[in-house]
Amino acid sequence: MESVKILVIEDNEDINRILCRYLSKEGYQVKSAFSGTEAKLMLSLNQYHLLLLDLMLPGMTGEELIKEIRNNNNTPILVLSAKSMLDDKVKVLRLGADDYMTKPFEREEVLARVEAILRRSMIIKENSEEKDYQYKNLRLRISAREVLINSNLISLTSHEFDILLLLLQNPERVYTKEQVYQEIWKSGYYGEDNTINVHISNIRKKIKEYDDEAYIKTVWGIGFKLETIG
Repeated sequence: MESVKILVIEDNEDINRILCRYLSKEGYQVKSAFSGTEAKLMLSLNQYHLLLLDLMLPGMTGEELIKEIRNNNNTPILVLSAKSMLDDKVKVLRLGADDYMTKPFEREEVLARVEAILRRSMIIKENSEEKDYQYKNLRLRISAREVLINSNLISLTSHEFDILLLLLQNPERVYTKEQVYQEIWKSGYYGEDNTINVHISNIRKKIKEYDDEAYIKTVWGIGFKLETIG
């Protein structure tokens, strides 16, 4: 298996060093960046499987860097920030981050979230099913992790792609938020997390750029499913 490459973007040298030590001990190949501009340069020169990103960075903020990254690729992004307000989390997820953790953090949770993101982005996934899904004017290609609407490629984050794939695999099934969270994040759901709503909203918005058809239906009081064709 290809060595998993992770870039830690954190201006606090102690936190950066701690994160690198955690990840290196798990066998990941880790590099450090201490500013947004340094990270941008490193990303232009190398490809990474995952980014661990602080928001309050010199040179270029984490939010600006997410925008820049999402213009070019879908590399999974795990944000680790001292910003704990719900509005901050929602904004960052809407910009294209895949997950968000607040500081201070525990080693076990960081590693668990890293593993979950990598697993879902199919880097640590063996014998994946090679299959395309077609629904209305949407085509999802598993092997390439691409989604096309009316032949237009749309840019989805790793979790957005996985949520859409989950719904396409079971088009008649209604998924509760708890079920979506457990399937995609592989962790407990605490009933107050707005993460899933944000990701669903992002998917809808990106699809709507190329198609006015409705694709994901909100089943009020229950959860989400694909819209019925008819």
